[in-house]
Amino acid sequence: MQLYNSLSHKKEDFIPREAGKVSMYTCGPTVYHYAHIGNLRSYIMEDILEKYLRFTGLDVKRVMNITDVGHLTSDGDTGDDKMLKGAKREHKTVMEIAKFYTDAFFADCAKLNIKTPDVVVPATTYIDEFIRVISVLMEKGYAYEAGGNIYFDTSKLDKYYVFGDLSEEDLEVGVREGVEADGNKRNKADFVLWFTKSKFDDQELKWESPWGVGYPGWHIECSCISMKNLGEYLDIHCGGIDNAFPHHTNEIAQSEAYLGHEWCNYWFHVHHLNTTSGKMSKSKGEFLTVSLLEEKGYDPLVYRFFCLNSHYRKSLVFSWDNLDNAVVSFNKLIDKIVPLTQEPAGEIDKAEYDRLRKSFDEALGNDINTSLAVTAVYDVLKSKANATTKLALLNDFDTVLGLDMVKKAAAKAEAAGSSAADIPAEVLELVEQRKAARKDKNFALADELRDKIAALGYEVKETRQGTEINKI
Repeated sequence: MQLYNSLSHKKEDFIPREAGKVSMYTCGPTVYHYAHIGNLRSYIMEDILEKYLRFTGLDVKRVMNITDVGHLTSDGDTGDDKMLKGAKREHKTVMEIAKFYTDAFFADCAKLNIKTPDVVVPATTYIDEFIRVISVLMEKGYAYEAGGNIYFDTSKLDKYYVFGDLSEEDLEVGVREGVEADGNKRNKADFVLWFTKSKFDDQELKWESPWGVGYPGWHIECSCISMKNLGEYLDIHCGGIDNAFPHHTNEIAQSEAYLGHEWCNYWFHVHHLNTTSGKMSKSKGEFLTVSLLEEKGYDPLVYRFFCLNSHYRKSLVFSWDNLDNAVVSFNKLIDKIVPLTQEPAGEIDKAEYDRLRKSFDEALGNDINTSLAVTAVYDVLKSKANATTKLALLNDFDTVLGLDMVKKAAAKAEAAGSSAADIPAEVLELVEQRKAARKDKNFALADELRDKIAALGYEVKETRQGTEINKI
């Protein structure tokens, strides 16, 4: 398998440190609001990566944090506390906000067939660990106290900007995201490990520490949660491309300073989901969530399918028209599978099974190329393999793709069979005539046929999933 490594800016053979086992870390959500579908694109693609690693026979342990403290509205240690902002917005406590939106996040993941990681750790449960690691960084001379806060000293590193050839001048404070200068910092790139002097007098979550009552910075949590659960070496670290700087850059700095050796071998970054007006965010335009998709009549798995038809290292443009096109393609795909579910069981053609499975394996083994993996699905359907072989392959592929293809096809076949049995033949014939009229754009005739269907006691309507016939 080859995987693009953001550290080296090239595709590399993926070789786990321990044969047969993979340690994988995912940056989790800051639970102050619902996740928008741009956030969830990252989790879908990370889910594909994990499931593909398992598909190839590797034993994966995946860990994810839940940020319920310490993440400010600017990643550069300024602005409002996101959790406090959410609590004020909804007149609740920070922990009530955290619980509600953590549950909402995992509910959205379930609708998108995203597997829950093996270990999920809320940051507030690891305060002692953060304090312990920060103390070691202080003892080693990598951290200092200034103005009551504890900062990581980036000048102690041979190289800080590890994801590119950026210089301090390239990232001037005050230019990036309107970041305000922090006079306590020795160097512009230094970052907060522990806050004790906060401008928030009403900061709800605070803990005792050797440096006074306060709370952790955002970056320290991922390093500590990863090292505590996955050990001193990490195979793959995942996240959105916007996390590469400063969050992941800071994680590497503090982790390797603490450990005294290289920490993570492969960095997997998913690019943005954009709207036609630019990058998607919670503060701009319509707040696109899984719930909103459902309210508009979309199956969440159609959004997953939409994401899989693009490469994770390319920005993807979302529009309702693009999603409608995905609906059409997904429904056609399911319709092609429906007849297979009606065929009597037979023997699997091993030669065809191996040939077609290899194409799927090669697609995902080439830097998680999901669009080619979807093509491999269509290749199965076009092949001369028997129905049993095709269904076995589709079920196998779906352990990675997570589209419920055979399940949906079987349900559609059953629904069609039962509805056809219950609905009079005269009504079914009128429905087919109405479909033809609509296709010919003869809407007057279509309306006339709809009225005839209604007179027989049935209602017909068009949905994103196709034509529905219901008894009035």
